[in-house]
Amino acid sequence: MTTAAATTATTMMMTTEAPRAIPLRHELKHQISPGEDLVLSGRLRKLFSHDANAGPDGSYRVTSLYFDTPYDSALRQKLDGVSRREKFRLRYYGADTSFLRLEKKYKENHLCGKRSAPLTAEQAALLLSGDYRFLLASGEPLLMEFYSKLQGQGLRPKTIVRYEREAFLYAPGNVRITLDRKLCTGLGCVDFLNTEVSLLPALERLTVLEVKYDAFLPDLVRMAVQVPGRQALACSKYALCRRFD
Repeated sequence: MTTAAATTATTMMMTTEAPRAIPLRHELKHQISPGEDLVLSGRLRKLFSHDANAGPDGSYRVTSLYFDTPYDSALRQKLDGVSRREKFRLRYYGADTSFLRLEKKYKENHLCGKRSAPLTAEQAALLLSGDYRFLLASGEPLLMEFYSKLQGQGLRPKTIVRYEREAFLYAPGNVRITLDRKLCTGLGCVDFLNTEVSLLPALERLTVLEVKYDAFLPDLVRMAVQVPGRQALACSKYALCRRFD
């Protein structure tokens, strides 16, 4: 067995179990109306600080490309409520493709975690062209795991997901509150690195509210994010965008 083959065989044995060095977090999601968004965002701006990387209006654009198997395993596991699952995506912010990440997001019994590794735009272009060799040669565990699953599970690009995000931070509980607006999608991967590509609306006028925190949710946050009549629900932007396949 060659060195490359031996490395591939080793990475193929990796499971979806989250590394224990990375703490898992709680995640709550809601879909809210424009009126609810208006009231809630006004309240949040008075109580919490914006993400330091946001623009002057407190928002920034997120563009992701999600991968799935030929049998849509990640999508089906999400829709079926499988307690342990994972998905891979490429992501950049605004119109800056020089700050590009491969991310693996995973769920374990309603808790979530995320691992990431940097990529260059040139590497992303190679990946989208079907040339995966640099992943194996990188020595980065996440990239090597991704290589094994591209080869072993047949992971391939499925859909582009783009939205405008307003993010708020609160140090106690390591809380992050996000309002994701103007959710858009585009099938395939050809134009992922084209920051001006036109995409289709995927969630007309609604906003996705997300609240992430560590061991506890402070009372101030719990009260601030309350929307009368709304219950937390499973809400995947990837799944919402796959409705247009």
